Amino acid sequence: MKSRNVVKQDANHVNLHLAIIGLLTAAAITALVVALICNYVLDSFGSSNAMALLITDGGIKSDDKNLEHQLSTATLALKACRDLGWALGIGCLGVGVAVIIRMIREKAA
Repeated sequence: MKSRNVVKQDANHVNLHLAIIGLLTAAAITALVVALICNYVLDSFGSSNAMALLITDGGIKSDDKNLEHQLSTATLALKACRDLGWALGIGCLGVGVAVIIRMIREKAA
């Protein structure tokens, strides 16, 4: 009977390690994607025309279609970064709560 509990605890530790490794992998990929998106946004805003447009006009309308497209894409990229950040934060919170619950249950047993 005791060996059965040891096997069950070992399986639980393997599952916990897999969850942590999965979260770390997702966090690393998300961080890289956010960095690439932010780099694109910074490159889009690096143009002197883009900065003048942002300062003088509240909208993203311009005579230059290429510039207008870059600003629209940059806005969408910033929204994507925000969504990725929220997803990563909620995922980390969920795994953190699961780890705390697991630790409390192991201490109680």
